[in-house]
Amino acid sequence: MQITPGPLLQTIDSPDDLKKLPREKLHQLCDELRQYIIDVVSVHGGHFGASLGVVELTTALHYVYHTPYDQLVWDVGHQAYGHKILTGRRDNFPSNRKYKGLSGFPKRSESEYDTFGVGHSSTSISAALGMAMAAKYKGEKDRKVVAVIGDGSMTAGLAFEGMNHAGVADSDMLIILNDNGIGIDPNVGALKEYLTDISTSPTYNKVKDDVWKLMGKLPVGKNFSRAMAHKLIEGMKGMVSSSANLFEALNLRYFGPIDGHNVAKLVDTLRDLREIPGPKILHVITTKGKGYALAEQDQTKWHAPGLFDKLTGEIQKKKFDIPQPPKYQDVFGHTMIELAEQNDKIFGITPAMPSGSSLKFMMEKMPDRAFDVGIAEQHAVTLSAGMATQGLKVFCNIYSSFMQRAFDSVVHDVAIQKLPVVFCLDRAGLVGDDGPTHHGCYDIAYFRCIPNLVICSPMNESELRNLMYTAQLESTKLPVVIRYPRGEGMMPDWKTPMKEIEIGKGRKLRDGQDIAVLSFGHPGNFAAAAIRDLKNDGLNPGHYDMRFAKPLDEAILHEACQRYEKLLTVEDGTVEGGFGSAILEFMNRHGYKNEVRILGIPDRLVEHGTPKELIRECGYDAEGIASNIREMMKEKITVSTLLG
Repeated sequence: MQITPGPLLQTIDSPDDLKKLPREKLHQLCDELRQYIIDVVSVHGGHFGASLGVVELTTALHYVYHTPYDQLVWDVGHQAYGHKILTGRRDNFPSNRKYKGLSGFPKRSESEYDTFGVGHSSTSISAALGMAMAAKYKGEKDRKVVAVIGDGSMTAGLAFEGMNHAGVADSDMLIILNDNGIGIDPNVGALKEYLTDISTSPTYNKVKDDVWKLMGKLPVGKNFSRAMAHKLIEGMKGMVSSSANLFEALNLRYFGPIDGHNVAKLVDTLRDLREIPGPKILHVITTKGKGYALAEQDQTKWHAPGLFDKLTGEIQKKKFDIPQPPKYQDVFGHTMIELAEQNDKIFGITPAMPSGSSLKFMMEKMPDRAFDVGIAEQHAVTLSAGMATQGLKVFCNIYSSFMQRAFDSVVHDVAIQKLPVVFCLDRAGLVGDDGPTHHGCYDIAYFRCIPNLVICSPMNESELRNLMYTAQLESTKLPVVIRYPRGEGMMPDWKTPMKEIEIGKGRKLRDGQDIAVLSFGHPGNFAAAAIRDLKNDGLNPGHYDMRFAKPLDEAILHEACQRYEKLLTVEDGTVEGGFGSAILEFMNRHGYKNEVRILGIPDRLVEHGTPKELIRECGYDAEGIASNIREMMKEKITVSTLLG
């Protein structure tokens, strides 16, 4: 389907073209830019509401600043679609998040306008400060640096660390706080209330508006009017509101809040701030999903809705003739309620992902026992550890990729103290369209080296329930990591009775000859499908679902090494240091010399695409597994063929 941008947007191939527009045409351009995002995302998918909310801000930034010489750093990147379109990627934008197409996030290798690769939140201030300090050192006094960060991302410790340093670094940078009150889910915490106080204080806002008007009316030099305005603002703030004290205490000159959908006002404000040296923050109020009524009304649903009819708002859903398996995340969410109803010591924690992790079900039913702590993974882990010291059994649900941020907390606050926290790692493996910033590739490798930690992964929904049940038992004294992929499982009738699984105990799924597959987690289903297909080749592999990467089921491994000449391991983690490496280490300790081949995520960055495309590319889908087994068993296949 051909999607045609508006006539004005068709003329914009770079920010230089944008700067040629008269100021009065910017409103029309914003309308066309917003409509183009709606048109493309409705047909091709992607993140939606965040980019609609910053159309005017994006346009104003590229209109005022001399990008890419001036450095513009976006936080997370969900809101960077307009930025991509205005910086030479308009015609290629329909390939966004598709296999071999544009990345869904700013990416340094994609464009010189993407100054910093982002996918995880709260990095923009630190990165921008680093750029500003470098510019100062190199004597680039005319180079400006701007960080755009959302109020949700501000809850992370890294954002505060960056602001704390910016206030004393004496570098010329602007932080733009894009305040829309929501991330993927509604924002939580004291900072949310703090920002609400700023944006709703009528007295402060009246004084602020009067001062901004005064800046343009004083019959004196431009520099003097700015100095006068700043002094007036500083004097008035203390009298009418204490709201700005947080930023001012960090030595950041605070401006705002202003309407983030008034492009003319944004242009004027940014032009003024561009001339004010030193660290400063501009508070901009926006509406996520602006310009598309349904997205404004339900901002969580329209964060990344999938394909939809832009006229009716109907979101396309797959239609099936038979019942389909649920998503693993929903199995987790509903099982949490079952377990919590049986065990009053069970609590749930997630860092800003209640919908994505499905902990929202427990938060709705048991609001005093399930909590969203904001974008604060380290805090989520150590909070869970503190609760565990008091005899509570905490299920801390964090996406695998985001758990990387809390590695130190897991080591020091959980594992060393042997606190029985249960870490449920959603989105383990290749997540698809979000690409390398979100793939859950590394958790097996980075957790396997930590003592006192149990690492397990279910092959299906029933196994997930059993592992969750086992993890919350009083007899389970160590912290447990349960990792599972994004998306659907295998069992439409998933609500099976829960039972205990012996820690470190795998299961033999089938006996075979000559070669055995040792699988870990959901990819065991790919292995089972491959084995079924290999019957036509006269091959009969054995298959073990290991369940645990730590501790390993050594009894099963001794059996496999003694019965089979060749072994194939399959996982959805990195081949470097992962489950397959654990098998090799076991064999080395016990002197086994079997031929072993490891399938998993290769030692390179895997880009974006659908999970099916990426798993195929990495070679551990059913076809890839079967192909590897055929190659390992080619001598037997040849002999069988010759014998007829």
